[in-house]
Order: sequence, then C-alpha cells, then structure tokens
Amino acid sequence: MVVRSRGSIALLLVVLMVSAPLSGCFGEEETEASASSLSITPKVLEAGVFQQVELSAKAGMSVFVPYLVIDPATGFVQNSTVVDLPSGSSITLEVLAPPRADAMVLMVGAKGREHWPIRDSNESWMTWMMHDGDKGDAGNGIVRVAHGENSTLDTVNHSIQRGGRVSVKTVLSLRPSLIGLDQGGAHSSGLLHGRTVYERLFEITDPAISIFDVDGREGYYDRWAGQGNPAYEDAAMYLIDEMESFGLEVMAHRFEFTDIFAHQNPEAYNICGYKWGSEFVNEWLVFGAHFDVAPPANAVILDPHTTGSRTYGTRVGAYDNSAGTSMVLETARVLAQIESRRTMVFCLWSGEEGGTRGSDYWTDEYVRQDHPEVTVTNYINLDMAGVNWPGGGGAPHGDPDPQIDENGYPKDSEVWPMRVYIGPSVEHDQINQPGMVGISNWIGADALGLEQQMGTLVGVNQSADTWKTDTWLDMDRPEIIVYEDTTARSDHASFQENLGTVTVGFGGLVDGYWCYHQTCDTLEEMEDWMGTTGKDYGEENTGVANLVNSLDLITWWALMIFFHCDETPIINEYL
Repeated sequence: MVVRSRGSIALLLVVLMVSAPLSGCFGEEETEASASSLSITPKVLEAGVFQQVELSAKAGMSVFVPYLVIDPATGFVQNSTVVDLPSGSSITLEVLAPPRADAMVLMVGAKGREHWPIRDSNESWMTWMMHDGDKGDAGNGIVRVAHGENSTLDTVNHSIQRGGRVSVKTVLSLRPSLIGLDQGGAHSSGLLHGRTVYERLFEITDPAISIFDVDGREGYYDRWAGQGNPAYEDAAMYLIDEMESFGLEVMAHRFEFTDIFAHQNPEAYNICGYKWGSEFVNEWLVFGAHFDVAPPANAVILDPHTTGSRTYGTRVGAYDNSAGTSMVLETARVLAQIESRRTMVFCLWSGEEGGTRGSDYWTDEYVRQDHPEVTVTNYINLDMAGVNWPGGGGAPHGDPDPQIDENGYPKDSEVWPMRVYIGPSVEHDQINQPGMVGISNWIGADALGLEQQMGTLVGVNQSADTWKTDTWLDMDRPEIIVYEDTTARSDHASFQENLGTVTVGFGGLVDGYWCYHQTCDTLEEMEDWMGTTGKDYGEENTGVANLVNSLDLITWWALMIFFHCDETPIINEYL
C-alpha cells in the first residue's frame, strides 16, 4: 500500500490542479522546445531511491535535471545534469527522486542550451514555479559544463545568466510502505529510511535481560568512556562486526597519553570504517557520532521520574547518543555500496562526554600528525538528534520549573526547534560559511519538504548573548533552524579547531530534555516525548511514528550533504 500524510496529499492535489500552467513557459525568450514533447517513464517515481528514468523526446530539446544522478561511466553521484535529445530519441538516467517531496521538476529548452534558471536555496521548486515568470534573464542561474574524458554526464556551475524562457515538466513521486502509519509507515522505504534507523536504535538500547552479556542486557549498556571498560569493549566489537559486514575497512583507534609513561588514555578508543576514494584517496569526508554515554556520578543511578530530581549518569543513552550512532551505522551501510570520489570515513567516537577526547586524539594525532598528507574536507556530526520536530512540544515528565536552555530558547516553548548547526564561525551577525549554509538550505527546502518549517538564523542588530532567541522569536519560531554556531559542544569542535574543517551537525534538545544524562534516557522516553496524539499539532501521530519521521529527516539530510560534498567539498571561507 502507499501511505501519505495530509500535507503530502494536499500538495499532490495542488500539483494536479495546476499541472497545465506549470507545464508552460517562464521568462522572456521564445523556444521551440516544449514540455509537452517530453515523455517520462515511469510516470510516477518511487521517492527516495535511485531509479532508471527514461526521457523520450518528440522534438529536439535539452533537458535540465536538477536532482542527484549517477554518472554511468564513473558510478559517482553528481548534482544535476543537462542532456540533449534529438527528435525521436530517448535517454535513460539513474535519478534519485527526492525522499520527502511529492514531485520532481524538469526544465525543457532548445537543444544545445547552455544557461538555465535555478531556484533560490531556501525555496522549493513548487514555489519557484509559482513566481519565476516574473523574473528576467539575469539573476540566479546555472551554466552547463561539458563532461570530462572519463565521465558521461554534463555537470553544472552557478551563473548570473538564466538563459530566458523554459518549459517545465512535473513528475509525481510516491513513497511506498507495507507497515502501518502508527509504526512509522510513512517513512519506512527508500535507499535509507527512518524505520531502519529506529530498528537499529532499538537493537542498541534493547532492555531485555541477558545473563550472558557483560552489561546484563541484550542491548549495549554502560558504555562509559572507552578502553578498559568491559561493556565499552563489548560494544566496540559490535561496531567492528557491523561495519565489516558492510564491506568497510575497519580500524580500532586506541590512543595513548603523550607523557613519558605512554599510558593508554581510557577515553580514546574509536571505531572507524573506511571506504577508500576512487579519485582523491587522501581527501576524507567524515561522518561521525559519539558512542560513549554519560558515566554515573554515584554508584547507584536513580530514575528522576521516581525521585523527582535529576542527578547525573545513564546506562543506555538512547538520545545521547545511541540515536546518532544508529544514523551513522545505517548511513555507512548504504554508502559502502556507492562509488565515491573521496574517501568516506564513518567514525563512532569515545570519550565525548569527557571532553571530545576520542575525536580530539583522532583529528590531532592520527590525521594531523601521523597523516599530514590527508585533508579532511568536511565533517558531519550527529549528536542528540531525533527528539524535536515533528513532536517534542513538551515532555510528559518535564522540568516543573522551565528555564532558558543553553542555546537561549525557552524550555516551555510549544515548538522546540531542531538544529542544523554549522561552523567554524566567530560572528553571530553574519554568515562565515555560506557554502554549507546554502547547501543545507537547498536540501531542506525541497528534497526534504521543509520550506515552510525552516528558517536561517542570522543575528543582525541582535546582541551576541541573545541573538539566537531574539532572531528565532522574530521569525515566528521556525520548527527547523539552520545557523552558524560560534560555540561547539560536541565532536565537531575537534575538526574545527584541529583541522579547520567546515562541519555541519544535527541536534535537538540538550538541557531542556528532562532525561538528558539521566538513567531515563531510553527509547521509551524518546517515544513518549515525541507523541503528538491528542495535541494541537495539526496532525496526530504516535511517538513511534514521529520518532521514525524525525530520524528519517535527519539521516536523509546528512546523507544528501555527503553526496554533495563528495562532488564538491565545501572549503572553510573564514580562514
């Protein structure tokens, strides 16, 4: 069966009602090519998978495909292509239909056309089609770039020329599912999806008793610090086995103190899986999350739901950070099967709770000192992601005395923003890394269907201490925020400070989450927090459905940034 949300159904109806004018022309020049002369097979695409799409032309034309495609000669994923079709000819492309959008937009122009219009990074293609007829020939556009000697498909670059009039073809896409909506059925299919991440998260946090496991559970509990802790060592073997099963070359990075005794650092034992690049083996694109959990402050860990007060320490760390770990593992499983230009590295860090010690040692000693020939082009971090949009309006067992969290957002807000935070940055009132901000917006606004929920924070005319809160409130509290963070509270700090790498991280609630660094940080707690049934959110969903939705959104966002940065790394513009 096929399941759709109410918002998706509404968009489909809009597309169908206005499909005739949307297949018309925009701009000021005439062209002989028309979308009516272009046929596309299949007529309805499957969202979230690379699939064979045949373009057939009744008249000579060029077609601009502004989506991720796979070059058949190299196997590399590239962003967009332009193809020429003589009259009566056809071509088959392997295209990724956007995972969380209901339609694809293709442009048709005269055969051999070089310049094309393009949407703004923070708008969807649907919005672009509604207003682009008012725009002239110059502005936001792209220019076609001829393919290289060893590739097949032309690529594109940005241009101020738009090339004038185009004809637009829309193709619907659907996301199938065979499970119920209440179990996350709307986001349980595709190349990668939230349901597989949820199942991985359940595996790691499984509370079932096991007398045969070192931590007494079927899941991987008590993963404090790193080497020397039997529970962490057991969990590390699980990570090694899983990554090796994906076909990655796995390295267990144990680091030592640099003192004269060369003592091993108990908080620096990382597991990294490597897939070596086909073109730029010494350019590394790294995807990471910390696997350790907050150690207990006392011998006995108490549940704050029972005691009524919070202490410190957890056994399982579902939100912090088994969720991020699950996303890294599932992304590694998918990307291990895809050809890449650059080396892809998937790391699960130790010692983050003790001060990003695992990632600090890896970036400083293993990369900067031992492998100076290596450049880490970009880093994607997943830490405490999944408890926010589209649920998370208030915890069932929240703090009875809400305060302002460390990011400046009110803890009693009805909407807690999910964060896409980018760095390095030192100024709150301007963008230091426009490349990463732009690509994050580009993906979120269309492929992920977040145009209406997303906002980019820049604290113009706001104080350095309150700009996040003030800007967020001035923007009517967007549910998803993209911004540059001048502080780093997770493993992305190691990459920024030691290597000068541009990073992007995904996160949600920190101190505002009642079970942050508590023994109640369980999968069940995450589901309770994310349930919107009976609440005024426009849609009512179970906690499982909303959590699967959130995991799906974040993992797809990170994956697509990975694809873009493999083709064109985003260089630090602040240095």
